[in-house]
Amino acid sequence: MSAVTLSPKNQLVIPRAIREAFKLTPGQRIEVLVHEGRITLVPIGPMRGLRGLTPGLDTAVPRDGDRV
Repeated sequence: MSAVTLSPKNQLVIPRAIREAFKLTPGQRIEVLVHEGRITLVPIGPMRGLRGLTPGLDTAVPRDGDRV
């Protein structure tokens, strides 16, 4: 875990080890979520990056006849 300091311009610097671990790049968008008194930063990546995230998931979904 790392501690960071909010700058006078209200900016945070994400420590290098974390940037490298999550392969964050300059200009990359990050979602900021607030939940139960916590701030969570979630990197936003391309949808294709999610491919294979849930191996073995059954994708056979019953569909109405007009939704095939």
